[in-house]
Amino acid sequence: MEKINGYSKEEAAELVRSISEGRKRGKTLTSLFAEYGKKHGRASGSVRNYYYRLLKTESAGAKKLLEGKGLRAEQVRPFTGQEREEMLKKILLERGKGFSVRRSIANVCGGNEKMMLRYQNKYRNMLKKQPEEVRAAAEKWGVAVQPERRPAKFLEKRLQAEIDALYGRLAVSLRDENERLRETVRRLTEENELLRRASRVKKAMLAANGNAKQG
Repeated sequence: MEKINGYSKEEAAELVRSISEGRKRGKTLTSLFAEYGKKHGRASGSVRNYYYRLLKTESAGAKKLLEGKGLRAEQVRPFTGQEREEMLKKILLERGKGFSVRRSIANVCGGNEKMMLRYQNKYRNMLKKQPEEVRAAAEKWGVAVQPERRPAKFLEKRLQAEIDALYGRLAVSLRDENERLRETVRRLTEENELLRRASRVKKAMLAANGNAKQG
């Protein structure tokens, strides 16, 4: 069976089709990931990760699936070493005050949801794949981070849910902005049509007056 990044070709095609059709109906990516995941027994987070990986896949099969669907991923800006160190410092200093990971990141980002999403994804990946670097940073900044009271698995799910919610809010914001732009275009189109009609009437009146004078 032909596979694309681990999904069967049919399963990947269904994902692309459901996302494309769902977006046209104004549904958020978060809800579409959840719907697809529920149908196929996959976590919404893993569906989201697969979707974005698929958008970046250069294989002929992936390109053919995506052709004409109008789906694209925003450019992801990787963290530099300095940015990663600064991020860890800020989050860990907040954690040292007794705040949860979620609250610490919110404090650091000052309510900027795009920045929160970027920090949450990076911090979550580092906790999972580079815990020694997080521990070393905590020691460097003299932060005695209190362990979370909830089980690690629960905390991971809660952080993932917050990430999904941020994706949803950003998608709604973009959809609202697109709607405002469409309304502006519609209004300008109507105004241009009225101006064209007024211009035609004026020309007709001038022509009529000219003919009357000649007569």
